[in-house]
Amino acid sequence: MWRHIACGKLQLAEDLAWLYFQVFDSLVERNAVDRLEWAETVSNCKSSEELDKIRNKLSVDTLQFMLFLYIQQLNKVSLRTSLIGEEWPSPRTRASSPDFGGKSRSHNKNWDDYNHMTFIQQHLSDLLELLLDPDQLTASSHSTHSSLLSVDAIKALGFLIEGTLDKSRTVHQLKELVICQPLQVKSGYSKTSKSFSLQKLQSWIRDCLVINPFGISACIKSGKKLAWALQVEGTTKRAKVACNAYMVPVGHRMVVMSQIYRQTLAKSSETLFGAHVKIHRCNESFIYLLSPLRSVTIEKCRNSTFVLGPVQTTLHLKDCDNVKIIAVCHRLSLSSTLSSTFHCLTSTRPLILSGNQDVTLAPYHTHYPMLEDHMAQTGIATVPNYWDNPMCVYPENIDSSIWRLLSPRDFYIYVIPFEMEGDTTEIPGGLPPVYQKALAQREQRIHIWQKTVKEAGLTREQRKQFQALVEMKFNEWLIKTGNRQQLDSLVPPATDSKQNSVNTK
Repeated sequence: MWRHIACGKLQLAEDLAWLYFQVFDSLVERNAVDRLEWAETVSNCKSSEELDKIRNKLSVDTLQFMLFLYIQQLNKVSLRTSLIGEEWPSPRTRASSPDFGGKSRSHNKNWDDYNHMTFIQQHLSDLLELLLDPDQLTASSHSTHSSLLSVDAIKALGFLIEGTLDKSRTVHQLKELVICQPLQVKSGYSKTSKSFSLQKLQSWIRDCLVINPFGISACIKSGKKLAWALQVEGTTKRAKVACNAYMVPVGHRMVVMSQIYRQTLAKSSETLFGAHVKIHRCNESFIYLLSPLRSVTIEKCRNSTFVLGPVQTTLHLKDCDNVKIIAVCHRLSLSSTLSSTFHCLTSTRPLILSGNQDVTLAPYHTHYPMLEDHMAQTGIATVPNYWDNPMCVYPENIDSSIWRLLSPRDFYIYVIPFEMEGDTTEIPGGLPPVYQKALAQREQRIHIWQKTVKEAGLTREQRKQFQALVEMKFNEWLIKTGNRQQLDSLVPPATDSKQNSVNTK
């Protein structure tokens, strides 16, 4: 039905129609076993026709899906301000949200909890009208003062709104709240008709709606500050990490990291397990988050490497420059990102949105001992793997020169330099044959070189000189590539004689 409406009525491309459906489906609560079974089914398809048949068997809640499509307007660009003469966006019209210091900064709307609440407040009437049964609408498809919402409509609205009683920390679904005895009159619930007055429900929601108490703003303001990152001598900005894991229900866990500069930070922690991670303004750093994560957003980061545990939903980058991402994820999406490389195992096509340049895609090329266990927990399999088949959504990205595949001659295995317990000893799913061949050829050249040196008959003094020359060239290479900084940052402090390992606190 959705394909018919999207492609036939709305004139959307079939890939784009499937994208909307697939993204919404990824947000629906399903256990890891179901997701792994779906991955196996898709990977066994032998043709596009067979894949279409499998996809046609999928179904989602219609009312919730309509709400999901509607809220995509949150980031819709309006030209109205620029048309009346003011530059858009201007400092007065940009959304702002607090940083760790309590100051107001310009942010992407996706980071701004106040924008989320304002959007719902301003569009609540439209959202509720979407949920009305046809017989509750006028001929012009609008509600009346007597329009009634069904229980199914309230259940669907719970996709966007949930709440608490008496400001407690226990979160209830909307359908549970509205039928509580103290709230039935205010919410407009009628036991006789088992329906809700649209007017009363709308008024009650407007009166009670508040900013998400488990969102980014609340995490920054009230979350626990973590000493994961050190202050680097000579820098003016302080590295900041905060989390709300100790005060929120399961599913609302969040970790926010900002302004980490010239450091190697490595964590495998219960704090990260299933968390939404937001990384902001990190520069010249190496960040390892080796736990199963719910979602990850990386924004305005430069010259850094991020090695992530499996990301259950979406790994999104925005306004980044010269970063390297190494991750297993359900979905990868990029916006306004420059000169960056992505070594990913991803079960959906990478999304290249607007404003990207010089994007390099490469196969996933590392492992850590708990990786396969973490993949199983997040429901991500090794197949299908669409790392090399991106989807360009905006017209400007039709030109394939915006992205390229990494040349096999530039491909190297990435070694995670920390000890952990676990059973994974190799890259899940292996490497594509062309990259595996390149590694084998390089290994062969190394053996030939070692044999040549061994058979050269060098004297002890010549071997000493040769060793010094090799070390000098190696150090030059470390400095040129930036790897010297990473090696230096891995050296434990003088007061700690223990071998490096991933901190689990």
